[in-house]
Amino acid sequence: MDLLEIRDQIDQIDGKIVELYEKRMELSRQVAEFKIATGKKVFDKAREEEKLAKVKALTHTEFNCHGIEELFEQIMSMSRKLQYQLLAENGSLSKLPFIGVDQLDIEKSRVVFQGADGAYSQAAMEQFFGDSIHSFHVDTFREAMSAIDEGSADFAVLPIENSTAGIVSEIYDLLVEFENYIVGEQIIKIEHCLLANKEATLDTIETVYSHPQSLLQSSKYLNQHKNWQQISMQNNAFAAKKVAQEMDVTQAAIASEHAAKIYGLQILERGVNHAENNSTRFIIVTNQKIFKKDAKKVSICFEVAHESGSLYHMLSHFIYNNLNMNKIESRPLSERNWEYRFFIDFDGNLSDSSVKNALRGLRDEARNMKILGNY
Repeated sequence: MDLLEIRDQIDQIDGKIVELYEKRMELSRQVAEFKIATGKKVFDKAREEEKLAKVKALTHTEFNCHGIEELFEQIMSMSRKLQYQLLAENGSLSKLPFIGVDQLDIEKSRVVFQGADGAYSQAAMEQFFGDSIHSFHVDTFREAMSAIDEGSADFAVLPIENSTAGIVSEIYDLLVEFENYIVGEQIIKIEHCLLANKEATLDTIETVYSHPQSLLQSSKYLNQHKNWQQISMQNNAFAAKKVAQEMDVTQAAIASEHAAKIYGLQILERGVNHAENNSTRFIIVTNQKIFKKDAKKVSICFEVAHESGSLYHMLSHFIYNNLNMNKIESRPLSERNWEYRFFIDFDGNLSDSSVKNALRGLRDEARNMKILGNY
């Protein structure tokens, strides 16, 4: 046969495949109707594994065996997604345990942030809640999460990502550990300043204190002053507080303009961080399962089986439901070597049918899926 004849036969076979696919999906629709009537679960892992073994046994080469396995995994995945959609349309899926609210109840709320007065977290808090909010600070992220978990605070403000330094991995782990949920976010521009006491000058400085990331972000500037000793501290605001309290003209801190105002320090240099577009994203967390009705971003996490294609199948739920996924991160599981938990942000609202459909599929097929918030 010449090439045109071969292509003609392929077209005929493809037409039959499409016809058979549509017949199979109609049968999947009938399966969904049965499951609606009986309350049976959509995902039946044992049944799918049995089906894959049968169709693979019908092939004659190892290459075709793998190909048929991949093809039928996709066909069964599409069948499940159709069933989830039909169950959602018939109201047969359980409601998500989150309550939509018009506004967050921030009046008379208590807000906690990590660090000290003058921290970027405090600036983010004041931008989100206003500067008249009742607030207090703690030393660690864990203490902040515990404060809302125990009820001593209504909201916590926590940094989760910096545009140059990347994610704050501890926050991701704490979101899984605690039953606290994201209800908002605040992005602030980071401009590190070199702060010192009033009598100090650039010539008197010998030691610079700051958070390790801030020192790294300011490395180009600091390299111009190789005689300065760099000392890491837990927080930029702590560094500013130390310099202010010790009143030593040989000491300086890299911190914010906000910290300079809080502790009465002078700004020797502005913008010592070399990334002009440096910003940090802060999340607003509470212990209530609520979301604003106009929320536009959903954050979730889940684990997958440690096998080929498992993450791919999870991500297909976003594609099928036409949801725009805008971030994915992974964190290792401490209890299982070389296995990971995935964190995903995508556009949507928990009241959207497409979001409900995707989350139901993920919940049935992934391990330990958790909705982290809608904001």
